[in-house]
Amino acid sequence: MAAILRISCAAVLLLCGVPPASAQSYPNRPVRVVVGFPAGGPTDAIARMVSQKLSDAFGQQFFVENVGGAGGNTAAGQVARATPDGYTIMAISTGFMVNPSLYARVPYDAVKDFAPVTLVAASPNVVVVNPLVPAKSLPELVQLIRDNPGKYSFAGPGVGSTPHLGGELFRLAFNLDLVHVPFTGAAPAVQATVGGHTPIAFTALPSSLSAIQSGQLRALGVAANERAGGIPDVPTFAEQGISDQEADTLTGIVAPAGTPKEIVDLLYRENAKAVGQPDLTERLAVLGFKAVADTPDEFAARIKQEMEKWGKVVHDAKLRIE
Repeated sequence: MAAILRISCAAVLLLCGVPPASAQSYPNRPVRVVVGFPAGGPTDAIARMVSQKLSDAFGQQFFVENVGGAGGNTAAGQVARATPDGYTIMAISTGFMVNPSLYARVPYDAVKDFAPVTLVAASPNVVVVNPLVPAKSLPELVQLIRDNPGKYSFAGPGVGSTPHLGGELFRLAFNLDLVHVPFTGAAPAVQATVGGHTPIAFTALPSSLSAIQSGQLRALGVAANERAGGIPDVPTFAEQGISDQEADTLTGIVAPAGTPKEIVDLLYRENAKAVGQPDLTERLAVLGFKAVADTPDEFAARIKQEMEKWGKVVHDAKLRIE
């Protein structure tokens, strides 16, 4: 009889829309924050910053676990299959949205398998050149490449990275004879351009910021709607008459699909509070990122928008990783 009464009460609570106890008491044990890349990169750094703030806010440890492999696909596949109880979440980059169109197979569905929590921060891509390259603006760079077919190439941190796709978007827009030279990461791509081995690079701002500020590289344009902190004198693409070239490196938080909405909303609110704190905002700025903290619905729309945009670039540039 007591068991029947307990079941009946639980059913009434569900029908009345009362959140389950697990959501009300969340979190009551440590939370795993999965990062699909080795330690040290921007996604990992931001995940650790936010995790510390969440640990302080909740009084429970949010700990980062690095699960590298296949451009983040391995980690995303694991998180997609994790129990949707809020105790496994994932810090993602733009690759999460690009990979479904780039790879022949991925072990997750970016829309169906996840509950977006928030876009934590964004950083624009920039076009940089070795100081010996005569172009001083993006229109001059376009003309230089057109006047010298077969001569120019651009460095990027790997096939399918946001900078690579930004470079392909630029190449396709102007029908340029411009070859992508992939490197194993952002640092070697930047160093190759500093050394003059590749005259041009498309990079995320964090990886090239110090080289720009020191004069080792010349920044020609910011692929965003507004100028970037750290290089306020560098104009945007739009300011130079070039439209529809925005390319951001994003860092956001997602949870497995089916995670209770109360937990997703709670994580969103605490993330928003965290990135709104001046110390974290400043630390993000040092990395070249701007705090965003949009809502779960806004982030869901952004994920679909990025998937559509970069999927078209992948298709038009005939890119594929088997």
